[in-house]
Amino acid sequence: MTAETAPPPGSTGTPPASPGPQEFVRVQQSEEFAELRRAHRSFAFPLTVAFIAWYLLYVLLSNYAGDFMGTKLFGNINVALVLGLGQFATTFLIAWLYSRHAASQLDPKASAIKARMEAGE
Repeated sequence: MTAETAPPPGSTGTPPASPGPQEFVRVQQSEEFAELRRAHRSFAFPLTVAFIAWYLLYVLLSNYAGDFMGTKLFGNINVALVLGLGQFATTFLIAWLYSRHAASQLDPKASAIKARMEAGE
C-alpha cells in the first residue's frame, strides 16, 4: 500500500536523475578523486605495514625468544604480557588516529565530490 503525495511546491514532480555509470567513471578519473585516494593511502598503508611488522615481531619473539619474553618485570608481569597488551593499545591508537584523519582529511573531500555529483556537475 503506497500513499501518493503531491510534489513539493516549485518542483516538477519528477525525482532527480541519479548519476549513471559514465558520471562515476568521470569522477573516478578526476584529480579530486585521485587526491582523496592519495590522502587515504598515505595514511593507511604506512600504518598497516608498521602494525603488521610490530605484530610479527611479537610473534617471532614469542616463538624464538622465550627466555626474553618470560623475563619478569614486576610481580607476575613479564615482557610477553606487556607486549601483548601493547598490541591491543596499538590497535585502539591506530583506530583513533584513523578516525581523526578521516574526519579532518577524507570526509570533507568525499563530501565535496558527493555534493558535485548530486548537483550534476
